[in-house]
Amino acid sequence: MTHTHIPVLAGELIELTDPQPGDIAIDCTLGGGGHARLIAERLGPAGMLIGIDRDPVAEERFAELAAEVQCQTRFIRADFATALHGLLEEEIEADIIYLDLGMSSMQVDAWERGFSYAYDAPLDMRMDPDQNLTAQEIVNTWDERRLARLLREYGEERYAPQIARAVNRARRHRELSSTQQLVEAIKSAVPVPAQFAGGHPARRTFQALRVAVNDELSQLDAALPAAWALLRPGGRLAAISFHSLEDRRVKRFLAGQARGCICPPEIPICVCGHEPDAELLTRRAVAPTPGEAEANPRSKSAHLRAARKLEVSSE
Repeated sequence: MTHTHIPVLAGELIELTDPQPGDIAIDCTLGGGGHARLIAERLGPAGMLIGIDRDPVAEERFAELAAEVQCQTRFIRADFATALHGLLEEEIEADIIYLDLGMSSMQVDAWERGFSYAYDAPLDMRMDPDQNLTAQEIVNTWDERRLARLLREYGEERYAPQIARAVNRARRHRELSSTQQLVEAIKSAVPVPAQFAGGHPARRTFQALRVAVNDELSQLDAALPAAWALLRPGGRLAAISFHSLEDRRVKRFLAGQARGCICPPEIPICVCGHEPDAELLTRRAVAPTPGEAEANPRSKSAHLRAARKLEVSSE
């Protein structure tokens, strides 16, 4: 089955990362390869694109892309935190590193992966099908209190205790093995007026489960400093996030790199001599234009942030 992949904020990503012939670019979340193709076309024969993804379908996409572009290519099948730390050990220096976080279109559209609440499918949600932990295991084995905490922290779900209670009640009668069984339990817990406001009532629960199954936030926390260390001076780091948990982490990390003086506020004159390591290329997160949001509804919640690595004196 062929999945149509529409890269989100593609023009803005190209403008901010400014790929040049001969650059080394690292795509940390290859997915359908939409961003990768646009970057690769600008690198020329002397440039290199390194693609990273833990999904074997992405590796197939990368092979197709590699056969069609002029630049050198390399694929690493791993989660991006592990891959970036491996590249650090190789002492690679990159000009561009970018992350398109969350799910790819090919994962959402592959019903058997169980990422979507829109149709019935196995409760899976693994980005790497070789890993053991699935959404089904979490839903059926985690106790009610742990489930509620998961939904609250990773899904920012207002009705987390009620949903956890409903899931616990439903699984006493039968193991929840499909997405629609879970959706039914969620709907039984969410007040009817709330089911018609703020999107699908299962949206936040599915987000929380997906984040937990794939350890997405810990991955991001480990990947950002590794990516920054891989950049040569002048290199650009960009990240597209789709919910506030990711965006806050990216914002906080880039702001920390761009911070100069770190003296306590009670000291009137700087004595630390700390210099900024980054120039922010986005003072505020870049959002899709109304036209893009209309043409690609999945882009509506996207936020893009980017920064350039500065040359810091060793004195």
